Amino acid sequence: MNDRNEERGDAMGRGYRASEHGGATESPSIVRPYMLTSGRTRPAVELALEALIRALPDSNERAWQLGELDAAIVELCRQSPSVAEIAARLGLPLGVARVLVADLVEAGHLQILATLREDSSESERRELIERVLSGLRDI
Repeated sequence: MNDRNEERGDAMGRGYRASEHGGATESPSIVRPYMLTSGRTRPAVELALEALIRALPDSNERAWQLGELDAAIVELCRQSPSVAEIAARLGLPLGVARVLVADLVEAGHLQILATLREDSSESERRELIERVLSGLRDI
């Protein structure tokens, strides 16, 4: 396990437990957000809040490498949620969710699904809107 995961594990042990949260919490966590990201405020890869994220098939085999919060994010990404949805479901600030998801993308656990470009077709735009609506209904 790398140092960043160890730090997250320590932080998780002192307060925040992703497995206990089905969504935003009513009482604040005693863990400061910067502890979860090692003080980083920007994701290592460009990541839009509406970007859909998917867990890669082999991420199950490498789950032992992850801390509790990272494992919760990977598990949630089996449903291909957006970054904003990940933050909402785990009760994380958006900036923290972006940094953590970007770390998992870089580590090969998650994949960013294509978002719209200016030259996207009407059917691609419609499909994205339908996925977003479906995700909103699931919340």
